[in-house]
Amino acid sequence: MSASMDSAARVISGTHGQAWMDDELCGETLGLQAKVAGNKEDVPMCGQFMVDTKLMSAKGTGTIRFHKVNSRMAKKISDNLKAGKDTRVKLISLLDDPDAYGAERVVIYDASFDDLTLADWEAATKGQIECPFTFTRWDYLDLIQPK
Repeated sequence: MSASMDSAARVISGTHGQAWMDDELCGETLGLQAKVAGNKEDVPMCGQFMVDTKLMSAKGTGTIRFHKVNSRMAKKISDNLKAGKDTRVKLISLLDDPDAYGAERVVIYDASFDDLTLADWEAATKGQIECPFTFTRWDYLDLIQPK
């Protein structure tokens, strides 16, 4: 195989993902997504037709999804929310497919949940809950390094 070619087996699969909340493994995790979006302002520049942009700040957002097997989120944030307090947690995402070139692990600090699902169910449907959050800091603990 040439340097630009690779095997489909190297594509990392979310099936091998894991999530921790405050250092506790969340075995019922269905998926996790976290993104950082830059907030930019337009900057018109003399001598150039196209408008450029200036990065002014950034915002971290994400969602963790669970199979509904327990009341983890109710226990974690319900009492604080009723008291007007913001619950902050540390999340760790691990994606470690044995066929991939390695594992990717990222820690998300100061995750603050946007809402609490009190009930969401439907007949003949597997129970799931979705927990959107914002965050302020992150660090990569491991990166995938092709060999």
